[in-house]
Amino acid sequence: MNINEKLSALKYNKGEKSHLTVDNDVCMRCKDKCCTYICPAEVYQWNKEKCIMNVRYENCLECGACKIACSKKNIAWVYPDAGFGVKFKNG
Repeated sequence: MNINEKLSALKYNKGEKSHLTVDNDVCMRCKDKCCTYICPAEVYQWNKEKCIMNVRYENCLECGACKIACSKKNIAWVYPDAGFGVKFKNG
C-alpha cells in the first residue's frame, strides 16, 4: 500500500481554526520557503501574487516537520482544538 492509499483510509477531526500560524512578513523575507516542500501533506503554499503563505491546516498530519525545518522559526504550532482524532474509515 502506498502513502496516498494509506492517507485516504484515514479520517481526521478538523478544528474550526488553524493550529498553525505564520507571520507573512517573515515568510516574504524567507528565500528557501522549505515548509512548502518539507511538509508531507503540502500544508504550506506560497502565493507569489499576494505574497502570503497559504496554510491549509486541515491537511496537517501533526508530524511537526515544518516547525523543525523553518529556518526563521516562524511557524507557531499548537495542538489542534479538535484534538488528534485519526480514525480509519473502514473500521
